[in-house]
Amino acid sequence: MAGETVVTVIGNVVEDQVDLRFTPSGAAVAKFTVASTPRTYDKQAGAWKDGETLYLKVSVWRQQAEHCGETLARGMRVVVQGRLSQRSYEDKQQVKRTVYELEADEVAVSLRSATAKVQKAGGKGGGQQQARQGASQGAGSGDPWASAAGSAQAAQAGSWGSGGGGGGYSDEPPF
Repeated sequence: MAGETVVTVIGNVVEDQVDLRFTPSGAAVAKFTVASTPRTYDKQAGAWKDGETLYLKVSVWRQQAEHCGETLARGMRVVVQGRLSQRSYEDKQQVKRTVYELEADEVAVSLRSATAKVQKAGGKGGGQQQARQGASQGAGSGDPWASAAGSAQAAQAGSWGSGGGGGGYSDEPPF
């Protein structure tokens, strides 16, 4: 919707396990906290220093919530993009409090200092994923283009760097 504040936060998951629940209608909702700490370089000290950590509550809905519940764990570095909102309330001691929450549209694991093996949800790999799997197995030569599946994938990719004609391939992608 227009006028919403969309932000991207990069940080680490705080909880050991994502809190995954279901509404009475069956919609999944996952809640977790991301801790994001800015770092700045102090020239005088010649070292990096941590700033004040921002702890931000995140909520994710439906199938993506289930994926977060299966995937995320404490310490994982994530990239979260969504709509920022604030809510004010009075606590038991009648003190007015304000909390900020992020309703996530996208949640991704950061590959800055980790690796991930991505698996398409629902068990349906599709033709291209199967072609990639076959290509990665190759013909024992370590060459992904050596297998028939790899050749099929190459044919689907088109001829990069050939100016739209010919059959030559270059290292440059078509975009």
